[in-house]
This record gives sequence, structure tokens and C-alpha cells, in this order.
Amino acid sequence: MSSDFDYIIIGAGSAGCVLANRLSEDPATRVLVLEYGGSDKSIFIQMPTALSIPMNGTKYNWKYMTQPEPGLDGRQVHCPRGKVLGGSSSINGLVYMRGHAQDFDEWESLGARGWGYANCLPYFQRAESWKGGSDAYRGAQGPLATNAGNEMKNPLYRAFVDAGHEAGYITTDDPNGHMQEGFGPMHMTVKDGVRWSTANAYLKPAMSRPNLTVITHAMTRRILLDGKRATGVEYDHQGQTHTARAAREVLISAGPIAAPHLLQRSGIGPAAVLQAAGVPVLHDLPGVGENLQDHSEVYIQYACKQPITLNGKMGLFSRFLIGVEWVLFKRGLSVSNHFESGGFIRSDATLASPDIQFHFLPAAMRYDGKKPLDGHGFMVLTGPNKPKSRGHVRLRSADPYEQPDILFNYLNREEDREGFRRCLRLTREIVAQPAFDPFRGEEIAPGADVQKDDEIDAWVRETMESTYHPCGSCRMGEDEMAVVDSQLKVHGLEGLRVIDSSVFPSEPNANLNAPTIMLAERGADMVRGRPMLPPSNAPVGIAPGVGQTQRSGKPVRQVHS
Repeated sequence: MSSDFDYIIIGAGSAGCVLANRLSEDPATRVLVLEYGGSDKSIFIQMPTALSIPMNGTKYNWKYMTQPEPGLDGRQVHCPRGKVLGGSSSINGLVYMRGHAQDFDEWESLGARGWGYANCLPYFQRAESWKGGSDAYRGAQGPLATNAGNEMKNPLYRAFVDAGHEAGYITTDDPNGHMQEGFGPMHMTVKDGVRWSTANAYLKPAMSRPNLTVITHAMTRRILLDGKRATGVEYDHQGQTHTARAAREVLISAGPIAAPHLLQRSGIGPAAVLQAAGVPVLHDLPGVGENLQDHSEVYIQYACKQPITLNGKMGLFSRFLIGVEWVLFKRGLSVSNHFESGGFIRSDATLASPDIQFHFLPAAMRYDGKKPLDGHGFMVLTGPNKPKSRGHVRLRSADPYEQPDILFNYLNREEDREGFRRCLRLTREIVAQPAFDPFRGEEIAPGADVQKDDEIDAWVRETMESTYHPCGSCRMGEDEMAVVDSQLKVHGLEGLRVIDSSVFPSEPNANLNAPTIMLAERGADMVRGRPMLPPSNAPVGIAPGVGQTQRSGKPVRQVHS
């Protein structure tokens, strides 16, 4: 096998698979993809409803753990990242949510020039094949299949949307379209009953191309530099260390934990951090590994008075039947991630766009598949989606197999602590609406006795979990703490870009898989030197009463504890 390529892509995840496909479209371009994980040929990856299995094992998951988090009474938090073809898109919750238009305009205001919503929307469209067809916001010809699952057949999904409206919020038919704010359906990356990861959507259709080489179980040790130019990589494979050369560029798509870790052990990063780990400083870049942020959430759970929840489908025999139906017909409960309705709201009238997201699940359980009660229940997963707390990723040594020091500093800022208080109180008001009267039983978690600020804070510290949306550790921008510029090129170096969610300046108000794919689509055009798609002039939906009222719908039945 040749060791000379035009482009070397490190990581076959949500972004790397997109780059592999788009760059290898040019038959004259030689592309190498290095992925430490292996095959995604597992029923537990491909069956949407089985998402908790790969997410919580070690075969397909790096299973990073944070350092003891000061804001969580020293608790360590699981930070799963995909270790398989497709990366985190092969183990995530399959939710397809883009974010609000103002999230991307915020990126531009933070120094990511040209990354405003009007510039990003055409790339969301190019990536997508929306089951509902194309319009000014949705695409229908792209590789990434998206749909609405089982179309909210369980009545609890509709009850959640109706309760949101009764509580005074608007509804939206398409939170990925004209209007994100409001209560409505949630969308997922599923095609014909199968998880539509970027491995399925982008990588596999390209792997027959003779100019694309994909090596699995390959650990990239470091980026090779000739002065201030990246010339290739050193990687381990089958017990030996190899060198591959890149005539044009090295593209890091290893994700918000592994990307800064790789840069640092290559001698690129904050001088003091590298020196403490015994790594020679080749390029002092203080922002590498800083600005780390994440969405986090709590589970607000209720007993259900009717036996219609997924808790009744969690026995071994029921799971067996669901699995058989998937194997034979690719239909039924198995083809959904079960997050089929949700909502985006503003926690304060003065905000211009939503900062709270709700995922509704017609079951009372956890991401690891465990259920907290023998009967039936439902729950709302929620948290503040524009966190202010920031953390870091820092290497401990040059050993690529030693996990880095990860700290998110969850709840480090009072704004985030207040955000969770609002999330709990607003959720209680929503679930107290008449739409839930036929279903609502007692509050299981946190329980009706948790009311005061200090009681809520203590419960959040004890139970809060990551929503698995880390980003920002190789921030895009132009200031001294930025790692890449608006072309995704590493500041001060040639031939090296970072193209994954680590470059996000701030968290979008949504799940991160969709914006990561969009970023890679746009980044691929930059790498190839192609003209950017023309910006969109599609109008952005703004809820009535923004700046004057938080609740813009007509019915209002507020419930105060």
C-alpha cells in the first residue's frame, strides 16, 4: 500500500465520513482515512431502538470519564465518543436537530467569519434527504436520510405538544425549518428502519472508489511537521508504527476530545500544558483544549396512569419480539429512537431565541436502559442549552492510549445553575396542563418535595448527566485563544485543518450531529477550493412577543409551586 496521499483524514466519524466522501469524488485525489475503531456491522448499532447498548459499552465507545467535577460534588461524568466507523453518529441518540438561526449568527459574532445562518442553511440542505420533501429549509437529495420516526403514534407524544400549547407556548410543525421555537415533532437519522449514520450515508457509498483508502484499528500517534507545515502522520496499525505523507493537507476530524488531544501530543498547544506532559513545544497555541463545553440535562419523571408506555416493553420477551420484527421487516418500535416530540423555549422574555430544549420520552428509564419503577411512566429530559461554564481537555503524556484530562466545569456559573431551576419549574408547569390529566401520576423524580432553590440545586448536582454534546475545544475565530480560522485552518500552520465539532465557538441550541455534518459539508468545499454555495434568503421564524413575553401561545395556565 502506498504511503503517499493528497489528504489524510483522522477519524471516520460524523465529520470524517463526510470529508472522505466529498474529497474522493475527485478521482485524481488520493484520500486516506485513519480510524481507531472497527466495523459498525452490529445489530445494536444499526437498530435505532438499541441505542443504549453501543452508547454504554466499550467496544464502540471510548467511554471517556471526566475528572471529578467541582460543581457536581466531585462526581465523575461519562463522556461517550464513538470508536467505530461512523464515530458518534453510530452510537448517538439519532436525533436530527440543527439549532436556531441565531446560534450560527452567534458563531459569526464570535469571530467565525462567514458562518452565519444564511451561509450554513444551504449546507444543511445539501446534506439532507428529508422524508417530507424539499422546501426553502429542507433538502431532499442529500445522503443523510431524516424523518419523524413513527409519527408520534403513542398518545403521550401528542399530549406533550398539547400541554406545551396549553402552558402558553407556540407549536411548530418543523423545528428544523422556518420556526424552531415551540413544541412539536423531533426528527431522527433513520432510513428504511436502519440508523443512518455518516458511515451508512457517506462512507460506505464511497469505499468502492480506488482513490479512497480506509484503515480501521489505526491509532494516529502524532501529526508530522516540517517547520510550520503539516506533512503527514505517524500511526499504529497491527502492532507496527507507520508513516503516511499528505501532499496537500492533514484534516483532523477526531472530535472535541480526541482532536485537541492529538494536537497536543503532536507538540501543538499551550506551552505550559505540553511541557508539564513532557512533550516538546513545536507550535505554542494556547487555545488548544480550552473552551470545552457541553449540554447537560436532568430526567424529570412521572408515573403514568395508563399502561401505554415503553416500560411495558422492556421485558426480555418483548425485546425479543421487537428485535425479530426489526430483523424481518424493519418496522415497529425498533425503528424509532423514541424521542418523537419535544420543544424549544425561551426561559426569559428578554431572550431573542430559545435556550431550553425538551426531549420527551414515553418511558421512565435512563440512557443505560435501566428503568426506575416496575409500573408505567414517562419523562422529560431537559437542560439549559446555552451553557456558560467552560472546561478543558489536556494531555497527560505523549502516549496516545492514555486518556486525557477532561473537565467540563459543569454548573461552574450561576447562570447555568439558575437555568436548571427554570427547567424543572417550567417542566412541572407543562406536565400539569389538562392534556396530561388522563396520564399523569405522581412525580417520581425529583419528587414533589423538591421545591426550594437549594433543594433543586442539590438534586441537579446529584443526578445531572451529560447530553453528550461536547464541543468548542479547538475554537474557530481570530483572537489569541482561537485554534482555527474561518477556513478551519490551524492558526500559524500550513496544511492542517480541524473539521469537527471541536471548532464550534459555542453550543447550538440543539443536538450536535446535524450541525457537525453541515460543518463538514461546508469544510469539504473549502478544502477542495470550490465556490461556497450561495447564501440562503429564507426568513427566520421569530415567535410573537419576543422581548415582551416568554409565552407566545394563546392558552395559559401557569402552575406555581
